[in-house]
Amino acid sequence: MPHPTRRRIRLLVPFAALLLSACGVNSVPTAEETAKARWADVQNEYQRRADLIPNMVATVKGYATQEKDVLTQVTQARANATAINVRTDDPESLKRFGAAQGELSAALGRLMSVTENYPDLKSNANFLALQATLEGTENQIRIARRDYNEAVQAYNTRIRTFPDAIGAKIFYGAKPMTPFEATTPGAQTAPTIDFSPKPA
Repeated sequence: MPHPTRRRIRLLVPFAALLLSACGVNSVPTAEETAKARWADVQNEYQRRADLIPNMVATVKGYATQEKDVLTQVTQARANATAINVRTDDPESLKRFGAAQGELSAALGRLMSVTENYPDLKSNANFLALQATLEGTENQIRIARRDYNEAVQAYNTRIRTFPDAIGAKIFYGAKPMTPFEATTPGAQTAPTIDFSPKPA
């Protein structure tokens, strides 16, 4: 016959496993990794936009060399936006990142409005392809930011509600993640890119 202590231990093991699983031992890191993956998607889309900009600037430069100020602003805004290291648990770095991306969106908007004065540029096949890719990228950025914010909300809720809050604090020292918020007016809106013919 098994020793009473061993029997108690055998009975406690499933109870302990159930207790630990109810305390977020697995669900907290899973939610955190999901939020991190969604943030990587956001960064990937912003990088995709940054990679398009040199080609866009070069194409416009070929037609609109006198628009040097606008081209310089776009190039500088791109450099500023790609130079920021972001941590999702640091609201200030996320704020700086959002502001830099907002400035880049505004600079792109100025670039697009300048191109209205160059009919040959607006019909250039390379420029049209870049424009279509940029429009698609701006849409993907919106989707990635939304998905990230939803994942952060789920993670933050999980680490603050019972019973997961117990495991989050004891095992992981979990801290809330910061959602992405546009910090520049209009930054959450993609630059308007419309090359349709205007009525005379």
